[in-house]
Amino acid sequence: QVQLVESGGGLVQAGGSLRLSCTASQNIFGVNTMGWYRQAPGKERELVAAITTDGNIVYRDSVKGRFTVSRDNAKATLYLQMNTLKPEDTAMYYCGASANLASIPRLWGQGSQVTVSS
Repeated sequence: QVQLVESGGGLVQAGGSLRLSCTASQNIFGVNTMGWYRQAPGKERELVAAITTDGNIVYRDSVKGRFTVSRDNAKATLYLQMNTLKPEDTAMYYCGASANLASIPRLWGQGSQVTVSS
């Protein structure tokens, strides 16, 4: 079956950078949107950034200007470049595939831990 495999998480100091990758094992049909979500302990999962097939991109306000979402169709890979990381960015990050921006992802990556120290 189709799988989303994530990599690139880790431990960094505040102000540092990380790049997350999410690669699909095969083509995913009926997917318009690929996005990154995160969940911190005791909190609900929240959208970080998403990109649609027609090029629309959205970011949550707290990451605008620091994070960049992109995709490489040839490699079937989604990326999240995270710069100027802050301790409040600490969370488990998940990539997800959905039919559209308004829909909950129907396919999720396994999660990648991002920890930012002060």
